[in-house]
Amino acid sequence: MKPGFLPYSRHQVDQNDIEAVVDVLNSQWLTTGAKVIEFEEAVARYCGVKHAVAVSSGTAALHCAAFAAGIGPGDEVIVPAITFAATANCVAALGAKPIIVDVDPDTLLIDVCEIEKHLSASTKAVIAVDYAGQPCNYDILREVADRHKLNIIADSCHALGACFNDAPTGQLADLTVFSFHPVKHITTGEGGMVVTNDSRWIERMRRFRNHGITADHHQRSLEDTWYYEVVDLGYNYRITDFQCALGLSQLGKLNKWLAKRREIASHYTNAFETSITVHPLNVLPAVDHAYHLYVVRLDAEQLKISRAEVFKKLRENGIGANVHYIPLNLQPYYQKRFGACRGQCPAAEAAYEQILSLPIFPSMTEQDIERVIKTLKSIISNN
Repeated sequence: MKPGFLPYSRHQVDQNDIEAVVDVLNSQWLTTGAKVIEFEEAVARYCGVKHAVAVSSGTAALHCAAFAAGIGPGDEVIVPAITFAATANCVAALGAKPIIVDVDPDTLLIDVCEIEKHLSASTKAVIAVDYAGQPCNYDILREVADRHKLNIIADSCHALGACFNDAPTGQLADLTVFSFHPVKHITTGEGGMVVTNDSRWIERMRRFRNHGITADHHQRSLEDTWYYEVVDLGYNYRITDFQCALGLSQLGKLNKWLAKRREIASHYTNAFETSITVHPLNVLPAVDHAYHLYVVRLDAEQLKISRAEVFKKLRENGIGANVHYIPLNLQPYYQKRFGACRGQCPAAEAAYEQILSLPIFPSMTEQDIERVIKTLKSIISNN
């Protein structure tokens, strides 16, 4: 990156993180060892849940959760249009069909009314995406899911540390997925986790991350046996011990980093709350937002330039704005494979033409925040 360039997000690693990783590199176990279990237990405690399974990425975690929920050929799974591709890909990878539905225009969270419209006898689950770090309204989602006997999988890859009605992400759905990619709240380099209070799914996910095998190398070593059985089709979705050591070290800083993200978000909200051209997304009253992203909508009717031109000018000025996301129904794969099409999700499609993600990460200074605000306001006022 050019000096002074502010990306939309950035990881933060200190000497304690480095030393934690080095300690494991000097140990006897680099993978499937005790650090994996320690990290799982620590995240489960943080979320206030009983069980956790750590894997190699957030995408792998989604795949594990969908597999554990029994999703397979002939099933349909409701997913929102505004999300990263992995949310729907995990469904397709299991031979099921992602049913792409529209979002609420004010929050860009899944529109529960659209869920009800798209239910069928084949619907097996809903994957609710806690977009930008804001949990969905799980009270309403739970009522719909229970009434139709559906599982709820929370794609909370944006929302570690967020709460809805004082309950943390991890407790709100049947299965909850987190990501530890470098742009997320804490990082393991690449990594992910599924948490749940339901013990039915734990061994199924542990086997799935290890080729469908009943015991990993560490377990067999502890039991002094070579014997194992392959009982499911699985994958190598294992995470390493040195990644988990990094995750454990980072987890201790999470609350401090969440507070900083909320502080930055408050600066942005105050700066743009009276703007007629820049509109922050709504935050539900029952939510403690985790602010993985800070997303604004540009009012095209008030501007002489497009979102694409604002994006370009921001980046020319060293502000690494981004766009999250192109709606799933506009992506060629889902159009060709599942019949998705333009016009299917009008709220998501309209939002896509207007949204920008502004830089937000804990190491931003007050000068960085003011620079983003002043640069965007200058671009807007000149156009």
